[in-house]
Amino acid sequence: MDSKAMPAPASTVPFFTQAESFERLWPRLSAYLDEVCESGTYSNGPKTAELEAALRDYTGARHAIAVGNGTDALVLLLRAAGIGPGDEVIVPAFSFFASASSVALVGAVPVFADVDPLTYNIDPAALEALVTPRTKAVMPVHLFCQPADMTAVLAVAERHGLLVLEDSAEGIGMRLNGRHTGLIGAGGVLSFFPTKTLGALGDAGMVLTDDDALAGAVQRLRDHGRPALPPPASGGKPAAAPAARAEYARQGELAGTNSKMDELQAAALLTKLTTLDDDIRRRAVLADAYTRRLRGIPGVRGLPAVVERGEPVDPVFYVYLIETDRRDALVSHLAAAGIGTETYYPLPLHLQPCFAHLGHQEGDFPHAEAASHRTVALPLYPELTLAQLGRVCDAVRSFFTGSTS
Repeated sequence: MDSKAMPAPASTVPFFTQAESFERLWPRLSAYLDEVCESGTYSNGPKTAELEAALRDYTGARHAIAVGNGTDALVLLLRAAGIGPGDEVIVPAFSFFASASSVALVGAVPVFADVDPLTYNIDPAALEALVTPRTKAVMPVHLFCQPADMTAVLAVAERHGLLVLEDSAEGIGMRLNGRHTGLIGAGGVLSFFPTKTLGALGDAGMVLTDDDALAGAVQRLRDHGRPALPPPASGGKPAAAPAARAEYARQGELAGTNSKMDELQAAALLTKLTTLDDDIRRRAVLADAYTRRLRGIPGVRGLPAVVERGEPVDPVFYVYLIETDRRDALVSHLAAAGIGTETYYPLPLHLQPCFAHLGHQEGDFPHAEAASHRTVALPLYPELTLAQLGRVCDAVRSFFTGSTS
């Protein structure tokens, strides 16, 4: 039979969808969008300023600077921190591509470290041996459901005088000892890519920091090197005095870029922010249900677990990740059953073609490579029903045992 003619599976469970949440939140979002259209300001305006204030309150940050996307946030944070050509930045070998490409984009060299096999976060024990006279910073990544071991990372950084810049793109709501991720080191970032725990309708990002100088540099860099101006009033009239606007026109002191947040994305994020804590709690309920249903299935070799480190941790299940030696076959089996999955990350960073000049080969970072070969994420979003979750678990069980019970 022609595969194009085959009927779609009856019980489709997408890997991710925002459709129901935006439908439920449409009245509030619609009102915000009307405000944007009436203001006549569509970039870095009143709604963006409102979002920055709301995220300062939510995270406890002194500064929250909205930018175009999470990758730009990393690049601007690195530039603002003075990282550039000739510098080395230690990053985990298992992460999204931007964790390393952002370092390369500022002219610095990513130095890869292996990861903890339980949390997939950077292994602090691997850091010390990687420090050289050229090392300027460490970039831990807070992956999947819990922060990196920041106490250990900070200890290494303090011994060697290194900056700690956090890739907290997945970290909204995660806290360690009451400190929000992104604020444990010198600064960090948030990504609002649609699949994130707090997701926009497209690309958007933010830099978090308590450092005034770092924040000021990011604010300039996101807007062609120009100083920050007060946002226009709701009627669209300039809020800044003529002298301030004249200073704003001077761009030559710092070569920045254009990475301002769209007002439409700020409106969407303000809307979603009203349900963020409820969404985080729902994700925890679903993660617990997954663990109870999947525990003990032969062939599933790893389920998520929040590691106890002797200090309070607020986990957030952005992704529910499992490990199996038959990952690709399981993905195909679930797809045939109409169930979406996502592979995080199929090729570790040290084996990416653009980093071949660094001279790494297979076997250099065994935990990162094992994770790349064995991990797969199952559907997880607040609107996922327990019935849908049950179908996912039944399909996983049937793959490994031939039975759903």
